[in-house]
Amino acid sequence: MTRFLLAFGLIAALVTAAHGSASAQHREPDADIQIWPGVAPGSEGLDGQLTERIVERSETPDVIRDRYVVGITHPRLLVFEPEHPNGAAMLMLPGGGYQRVVLDKEGFESAERFNEAGITVFILTYRLPDEGHADPSDVPLQDAQRAMRTVRSVASVYGIDPARTGVIGFSAGGHLAASLATRFDAHVTEAADTIDALDARPAFAVLAYPVTRMEGDAVHAGSRDRLIGATPDAAAIGTYDIAYAARSDAPPLFLLHAADDTAVPVANSLDVFDAFTRAGVPVEMHIFAEGGHGFGIRFARGLPVEAWPDLVIGWLDRGGFLEGE
Repeated sequence: MTRFLLAFGLIAALVTAAHGSASAQHREPDADIQIWPGVAPGSEGLDGQLTERIVERSETPDVIRDRYVVGITHPRLLVFEPEHPNGAAMLMLPGGGYQRVVLDKEGFESAERFNEAGITVFILTYRLPDEGHADPSDVPLQDAQRAMRTVRSVASVYGIDPARTGVIGFSAGGHLAASLATRFDAHVTEAADTIDALDARPAFAVLAYPVTRMEGDAVHAGSRDRLIGATPDAAAIGTYDIAYAARSDAPPLFLLHAADDTAVPVANSLDVFDAFTRAGVPVEMHIFAEGGHGFGIRFARGLPVEAWPDLVIGWLDRGGFLEGE
């Protein structure tokens, strides 16, 4: 697998989007890897029509950055390497309601925190289902499967253990992480090369305030509508609703949520905990009284929910995923 330094293309876009503030607050990724050989499958007709854009939402980007990506046809892994790697690796899937892919709050900032624990982090800029791609409902999963396989294909380059490589997702990215944990063996695209022969099953899955329900009072309508439409049939709900997709061979799950989340109700985590526990999957869940939605790292400060990365790291350690640390 070719390793692309950020100097080639993406870093220029990131720096431009940040109004020259590449040095603000957080470091840039150490490298990026294009996961597909050329345009992603099913997006060929969009190459040249969709333009990948990094949008800055912060009014003070020199102080704090808040960027997201849209128009993705060449999904990439942004690599954050720890100073003292222990062989564990994490595929990170930021949220954005399946409308955008958040870069900083649920990407760069979280990656740096897990780097401190010796974990190598690969942030995926995945394609979005409502931007004209073929098979739109499965486009994010196509990229997530390919990303997990790609991470394992470069294990020797980064000194990581494929058996200790898992996934973490936030909000809609939590739905994508859970989809990877339940549909890792789903045939959602044709093999592109030998990388697609590798295992896409994550060794563990961390779901942070995840979107999981596709029906009922707890549904996050925006994510559901963009992924499978506003009036999905029973077959679609059965496939994409994570509570219905529980299976006994899913990897161990870690769930975290705030009880006062009004965007993605806490039932999204509670229902998954119940379903996967009944399926015999090891599950740990932490529900915090305060935190709202999308707290990531920065908005958790000063609240009990600030402890969530430490809780995840402790869980990974107890599960043997940080051995060698």
